[in-house]
Amino acid sequence: MIDRTHDLPIGKQAESLNISRGSVYYLPRPVPKTDLAIMHRLDRLHLEYPFAGSRMLRGLLAAEGCKIGRRHVRTLMRRMGIEALYRRPRTTTPEPGHKIYPYLLRGIEIVRPNQVWAMDITYIPMARGFVYLAVVLDWFSRRVLSWRLSTTMEAEFCVATLEDALARHGKPDIFNTDQGSQFTGAAFTGALADRGITISMDGKGAWRDNVFVERLWRSIKYEEVYLRAYESVGEARGSIGRYLDFYNAKRPHQSLDGATPDQAYFTELPLRAAA
Repeated sequence: MIDRTHDLPIGKQAESLNISRGSVYYLPRPVPKTDLAIMHRLDRLHLEYPFAGSRMLRGLLAAEGCKIGRRHVRTLMRRMGIEALYRRPRTTTPEPGHKIYPYLLRGIEIVRPNQVWAMDITYIPMARGFVYLAVVLDWFSRRVLSWRLSTTMEAEFCVATLEDALARHGKPDIFNTDQGSQFTGAAFTGALADRGITISMDGKGAWRDNVFVERLWRSIKYEEVYLRAYESVGEARGSIGRYLDFYNAKRPHQSLDGATPDQAYFTELPLRAAA
């Protein structure tokens, strides 16, 4: 989105896009191999014990013979975009100019496709390095409507994933995300508001508010990611894409009475009611 050949200075371009000017000039340094190994293990531990914070995770790593300080664990967790998931009072303030919306799905019966969509980002380990996966999911059918990989958690790739879902599948009544800065910025919320889509956001650190996406992450990681060692972003994209095609079209879901997400999403309402 930044055009280095444009007459408008890069700083002004960054300001108009509401992104940090420093991030435009920053050249990322490779993550040390030791940190990558710890991050891969933290990812598994976080799936198993989503309530574990940096103190508990440090203890779990220490029990496995990994000597690491709690501050280092916190740093790696921030880089991975993970945190302990539990209900707690909100003591942080949103980024300047970012609006936090209330959670609207509690007590609502989800009865049809495109009633509620949700979106989230997760960390994907590779043989050397890592990427982030963003997914838009239909709550009723559990169908993955769009997805993208990125080497950073910048807002642009989240907006692109959202726009792809909207272009392919119309629009939902309600769109739910967490309170990450990628989802609270004007570019993302504006794309929803301009289309008249009601915005809902999880309570801070409350994993149950977006439980279906959390279940999707578990399926993707245990059935695909942890069985591979992607050598490149291209290989990760191809392999994850094949898995998501299988997930949508062939993988039966107990919560859908053995149907696949595609069957639940595309079946006409009268036929679904008769069944």
